[in-house]
Amino acid sequence: MKLTIAPGDITATQADAIVNAANSTLLGGGGVDGAIHRRGGKQILAECRRLRETTLPDGLPQGQAVATTAGELPAHWVIHTVGPVWAKTIDKSDILASCYRESLRVAHGLGARTVAFPAVSAGVYGWPMEDAARIAVETCAAMREEVGDVVQEVLFVPFGAAAEQAFRDALESVERN
Repeated sequence: MKLTIAPGDITATQADAIVNAANSTLLGGGGVDGAIHRRGGKQILAECRRLRETTLPDGLPQGQAVATTAGELPAHWVIHTVGPVWAKTIDKSDILASCYRESLRVAHGLGARTVAFPAVSAGVYGWPMEDAARIAVETCAAMREEVGDVVQEVLFVPFGAAAEQAFRDALESVERN
């Protein structure tokens, strides 16, 4: 499974599945979540509402993932995951890592060969970018054996120069070790 840095707008990324840094309601929000819902159109929201009415009445728990259509996005699916809000005094790294693991497991189950990730929790949830990038890259690299028979490439889609550099540094570190 190849790990690639592809900076830019995740809503314009060509991939089988695009991961959404969602909130637990699955009903849209700000940042990546809002952009995906706006660009993807009403079909995504309609499926999210159906999930809330059926299997997820209390919302999607942090660290878990679920898929919907991608609507008008250039992808087949959107995989929604809820990252933790960063806290200086509480280590929630395991929850953030779970977002990446569970999203890749969902992608594997769907048959997605390419998966695009934003920097989960590194926006309004306040996770320091360097640490968010390290957790993302290390977790995805560790999933190669489990999902690599289907998922051929993971695209990290950082937004902005600082985020791009953080992901490049994290990938370089993983490739060295």
